[in-house]
Amino acid sequence: MSKAEAAQRAKELRERIAYHNRRYYELDNPEITDAEWDALMRELLEIEAAHPDLVTADSPTQRVGGRPAEGFAKVTHEVPMLSLSNAYSANELREFDARVREAVGASVRYVCELKIDGLAVSLRYQAGRLVRGATRGDGVIGEDITANIRTIRSVPLQLTEPVDIEVRGEAYLPKPAFVRLNAEREARGEPLFANPRNAAAGSLRQLDPRVAASRGLSLFTYTVVEAERFVDAHSEALRYAASLGLPVNPEWRVFDVIDDVIAFVESWDTKRHELPYATDGMVIKVDSLTLQRQLGFTAKSPRWAIAYKYQAEQAETVLRGIELSVGRTGAVTPTAIFDPVQLAGTTVSRASLHNEDLIRERDIRIGDTIVVQKAGDIIPEVVRSLPEMRKGDEVPFAMPQTCPQCGQPLVRLAGEAAWRCVNPSCPALIRESIIHFASRDAMNIEGLGEQWVTQLLEHGLIHDVADLYALNREALMSLERMGEKSAANLLGAIERSKQNSLERLVFGLGIRLVGEKAARTLARSFGTLRNLMHASEDELQAIPEIGPKMAESIVRYFATPDVQRLVERLAEAGVNMVYRGRGGPASASESPAGASSWFAGKTFVLTGTLETMDRKRAGELVESLGGKVTGSVSKQTDVLVAGEKAGSKLDKARALIASKEKPELEILDEAAFLTKLREAGLDVED
Repeated sequence: MSKAEAAQRAKELRERIAYHNRRYYELDNPEITDAEWDALMRELLEIEAAHPDLVTADSPTQRVGGRPAEGFAKVTHEVPMLSLSNAYSANELREFDARVREAVGASVRYVCELKIDGLAVSLRYQAGRLVRGATRGDGVIGEDITANIRTIRSVPLQLTEPVDIEVRGEAYLPKPAFVRLNAEREARGEPLFANPRNAAAGSLRQLDPRVAASRGLSLFTYTVVEAERFVDAHSEALRYAASLGLPVNPEWRVFDVIDDVIAFVESWDTKRHELPYATDGMVIKVDSLTLQRQLGFTAKSPRWAIAYKYQAEQAETVLRGIELSVGRTGAVTPTAIFDPVQLAGTTVSRASLHNEDLIRERDIRIGDTIVVQKAGDIIPEVVRSLPEMRKGDEVPFAMPQTCPQCGQPLVRLAGEAAWRCVNPSCPALIRESIIHFASRDAMNIEGLGEQWVTQLLEHGLIHDVADLYALNREALMSLERMGEKSAANLLGAIERSKQNSLERLVFGLGIRLVGEKAARTLARSFGTLRNLMHASEDELQAIPEIGPKMAESIVRYFATPDVQRLVERLAEAGVNMVYRGRGGPASASESPAGASSWFAGKTFVLTGTLETMDRKRAGELVESLGGKVTGSVSKQTDVLVAGEKAGSKLDKARALIASKEKPELEILDEAAFLTKLREAGLDVED
């Protein structure tokens, strides 16, 4: 394929993918299968890989997210993003209608739109191209989250017309994505999101766009800012936004009288549970833009709109028992078992009670009549008990003294709400630890899910994570429903996991309080697992991100003889125990960078233009040698690498040195920086 042919084909593929994205996300009427969509994306990726200069900013391949940001820039909204006043009854909607009609002296038309339970955002397009995404913030000043917004596949990077326009919308997490995300967090021993709204907000405020990209966010547009430049009514603005390729929720209607509005609002109180996204109300707006301007605003909200809020659907039922489950970290979690009830369109009979303290605070007893609801219409929760309905035979709950799985004593550490099993041989801990070890963010052993781990344990083929590396074809083929191809794929995935960089192994070991980010910091700082195992609490706490509790947990973990034997067996199996850095060569990390490198523990800022490499690559090399890269100069900065045309950051570094606020701060030009890299053992060219 010639360069001209590649350019033409890439253009066609981008247009086809954008078209099918709109069919899927906006119209909910896909024309092709996911596999066919994937094939289009793969072809585009191959063309762009062969011709990097053909990559455009609005290419769908650029949605995966780039390098993490150091922080979010502030954005001032030229037109404030105000909140809406609320209504909770039909009478309040009639009062709103009366105020509107009295103010305008005429009848009005209303537009009703589902109120999506997510995070309000602003999108700005110039010449039809997405140039900025921002949070609502305080309504006047928000945060620039453009990199994260670009990862949302329902958001067009290029509109169908080259217009300058700003729109407002609601970014949300679909219900299936929310359930998947919480399941993954639970498997990693991380706190669960309470509802899709919190999950969406947390996803869009991630400094690493790759995290946002992995969450499966979506978005609906609900307002065109200064719409009167294009149309005369809000309903026309919604149609215009849709014609530009922007995602608009299809469930909006226009009504001439308030009674029809109320009937429409009430009709969705039950139907909304069938939607694949969470809604918590209905927004009612005056349709005419002329009347909107006439009605104006209060200090906090527009007079021409109101949000009707649905009450959370609750049900009364009887608590029949409390089951206990043991997680990966040993935490024993109580779960309420109650008579099945219908909530938000599904039958519910179980809900997490989180911990013993919550049960006591809410005075929940076995046999009680309880009130349950779905948090965010998804997660079942026990709201309260109804003591007035007790008959006298209800039984207060008491946490058992021993583990329900292995019978060993439970412990409750100071300052914690959870009771834990600390027996390393507990079957529940072993099972959950192996599932975690194989998970995508840990050792990423594709295909080794909960089902196979359970079978391997039941057949006595494994007893801990090290046993995974002794599995063979014959052992796997003895499992029920394991075929030749599945066995070969699983053995291949296990073998590939041996080459992972150290941070995956550290996270996979499941050290209490050590999450994915901390594992990466530890691997980068100490270079090898041996160095980390022998680190003292003081050495660990010398790393800014590691606090005293985490340091204590790490030291206690590696002091355990069983853990030491496990590490030896993993090493004998050929599992890599060296930090290889993000994008850095293995040779850069074969020596324990964190222990001896000049870079180790120092905070770097890179500014200006480097001739030999871009700043991203320079940052990766610094991190592979134990350094930390930040985006701004401060008293915590140890080294500034200044390339050509270095500006304000260089000036600030010189000022810190001159004022003696940070006299030891070093400023390196590119040549000196390259020399330091070579002295640390990296092979770099001028």
